Amino acid sequence: MRFQISGISIAETVINSGYRMVYPFLPFFAQALGVDLAKISLAVAARSSLGIAGPLFGSIGDVWGRKRGAFLGSLLFAAGLALVAVWPTYLSLFLGLLLVGAGRLSFVASVQAYLGDQIEYPRRGTAIAVTEFGWSWAYLLGMPVIGWLIARAGWVTPFPLLALLGLGGGLAVWRLLDPTPASRPSPPPLTKGLRVILSRLPAVAGLGLGFLSVAANETVNIVYGMWMEQSFGLKVAALGAATAVIGLAEWTGEGSVALFSDRLGKRRAAAFGMALNAVACFLIPALGRTVVGAIGALVVFYASFEFTTVTTISIMSELVPEARATLLAGYAAAGSAGRAAGALLGPALFGRGVLANGTTAGALDIVALIILMAFVREGSPGVPRTPTGNGMESGNEARRP
Repeated sequence: MRFQISGISIAETVINSGYRMVYPFLPFFAQALGVDLAKISLAVAARSSLGIAGPLFGSIGDVWGRKRGAFLGSLLFAAGLALVAVWPTYLSLFLGLLLVGAGRLSFVASVQAYLGDQIEYPRRGTAIAVTEFGWSWAYLLGMPVIGWLIARAGWVTPFPLLALLGLGGGLAVWRLLDPTPASRPSPPPLTKGLRVILSRLPAVAGLGLGFLSVAANETVNIVYGMWMEQSFGLKVAALGAATAVIGLAEWTGEGSVALFSDRLGKRRAAAFGMALNAVACFLIPALGRTVVGAIGALVVFYASFEFTTVTTISIMSELVPEARATLLAGYAAAGSAGRAAGALLGPALFGRGVLANGTTAGALDIVALIILMAFVREGSPGVPRTPTGNGMESGNEARRP
């Protein structure tokens, strides 16, 4: 499992680098394509809206198997980036972002469901946190390299490189993952899986808080590159370096999940992270008057969000074990819908100043925290435990905190 988890982390680093690079370099992509911020933000919102179909992509991992779902995701990811590399226009970027988003949904849902199959619930938070290092490494390692490439060779340069690396990562994960065990129960069809999910109040509440917390994050995330450029005059290479600091903050959040979430109880840990993120949102306008203050506020903002998100993924992985990949993809879909809402809301609020973005994001976090505490419980009462491929059990190991 250590080799498998490491391979998943590396592959996710590439996929998340291709997925996330649009945020810090949004102003430079818009300038190169001759479009304004609102128009290119629409492309990001469209990609996020695609995530609403996340259960469809997640069901691939349930019905076709985890390996096939992950490999298909890497193919879609590579195709989207290759399209932009060959045909660098606004339309190709729009379509490429859609393919990258679809590929990431299929890949991540499949590998997270695989970990849910293989690793017992009390240890699962640590394992998922390690694989999620790929999210922060995308900013910590990927963005400085991408910024350097754009500054020296043009905005298209990262696209073919990431396409090749993404395809190679998909092939590596295909070789590393074990086949779906013959003893594993047959997954339900997509429609039945959705009915099961919608019949469980904790699962539905989890989808709701996923939408709200990600919408809060995106409300700030979509404008922070523009904010840093306008307020402090940061250029492309400097933005890449600042983004690396944010990546370090996210890595700290994921590492904290690995250290504390299983010990504290995942629900309690998620509540703490959500409350801290709300505080960071309210402090962004006050602290963001200097470069150091702005980066410090963003560090807390991204670290607490990542801690909350990764912990919540672990909770969601056990709410409906018989449709695990479908629910995880549904959670990703709820987050994608939140990103779409935030991508549309953020630029509109930014016209009134970053204060509007910060206070709106904090309010959304508070509503999500209320839903978490009122309706979401760990575990899946009434669902029998089933054997997994390595002899471990991944059923109802959790207790209410």
